[in-house]
Amino acid sequence: MSPRSEAPADGVARVVPEGPPAAAFVALGVAEPLARVLGAQGIEQPFPIQRQTIPDGLAGRDVCGKAKTGSGKTLAFGLPLLSRVGRADPGAPRGLVLVPTRELALQVAEVLEPLAAAVERRVAVVYGGADLDRQVRALERGADVVIATPGRLIDLVERGAAVLGELEVVVLDEADRMADMGFLPQVDWLLRRVERPHQTMLFSATLDGDVDRLIRRRLSDPVRHEVAEEAPTVDSMVHRFLQVHQMDKVRTAAAICRPRRRVIVFVRTKRGADRLVEQLRREGVSAAAIHGDLRQAARERAIADFASGRLPVLVATDVAARGLDIEDVEVVVHYDPPEDHKAYLHRSGRTARAGGSGVAVTLVLWDQVLEVERIQRRLGLQEPIVEIFSNDPRLADLAAFAPAEGAA
Repeated sequence: MSPRSEAPADGVARVVPEGPPAAAFVALGVAEPLARVLGAQGIEQPFPIQRQTIPDGLAGRDVCGKAKTGSGKTLAFGLPLLSRVGRADPGAPRGLVLVPTRELALQVAEVLEPLAAAVERRVAVVYGGADLDRQVRALERGADVVIATPGRLIDLVERGAAVLGELEVVVLDEADRMADMGFLPQVDWLLRRVERPHQTMLFSATLDGDVDRLIRRRLSDPVRHEVAEEAPTVDSMVHRFLQVHQMDKVRTAAAICRPRRRVIVFVRTKRGADRLVEQLRREGVSAAAIHGDLRQAARERAIADFASGRLPVLVATDVAARGLDIEDVEVVVHYDPPEDHKAYLHRSGRTARAGGSGVAVTLVLWDQVLEVERIQRRLGLQEPIVEIFSNDPRLADLAAFAPAEGAA
């Protein structure tokens, strides 16, 4: 049954779901109104990261969760957050979720809004590129939980439209992506303005480097939880290593991309990504780049076009591709060989997802052969490096050609 909505005099919509609450969430300590919303949505069993982190989150502990996108972390922090925050005064939220992108802010809001209504809490979403005055008005109405990108929230704080001194719970979602995109100084600026004792929950695909420094500075005796990620293996995809000539390299990449619906091409530098996009376009291949120097709107548009099938080729740097989880990527092209075997697996893992098939192709110049052979040995691969030209018909069906033919 679908939930009923009620609009009381105070203006806060209450959702009254019909049907039983999700018992497995109640067993974790989740309140019945929240568990009832989950049950009405067909969410009966918690994901591993939710089972691990929800009890500690409900107990008010600082939490570090290591989990990738798509692991269920929004409910892992959202249920404790909505259980613990009080009602806000205008412009002084009690809960804050910081996220790196507008797209993620909207995704988090979509999950939390029906749950918030069930416990009589208001959610506001603030991010750059949207009407600032409208977001100010949402805060003035008394948003109990704000989901925000760092830059826009700083704008609102500096205008006096938001104060952070009353925050009870702070969530840092996809902290590694915020680090990759250069947002940690902004995050730190915001956290310094949280004056009262509060709970902090941080979720990230990695907990090392800059993220670890943030944890040590801003979290208090955090409990750590990690969901073992199913790492891609060399057995889950087809591997091809192609020795190409410098003058023919772009044409070879274009010949690989042209007949296919969805290809990710990896390069080592941002400048190299932009250059390759222009070169592929001159070869008649529709492509776009994603890297850290692009405006967020351009990155999001490229990823959305690629995911929908409107754009067949995405040219990415390693950092920009972190967290990409797009179905049905047919081929990953290592236009520039990866730095090591771990990077090879991370890049190649964008294909052959969810039990599907895929092909990883590495383009190798003559002076990169020894470097690539070292990566092969670390991976336990015995694929030959095949000399090939852009007019070779085998490029149309990389999975089917016999690599031993014409091995260099």
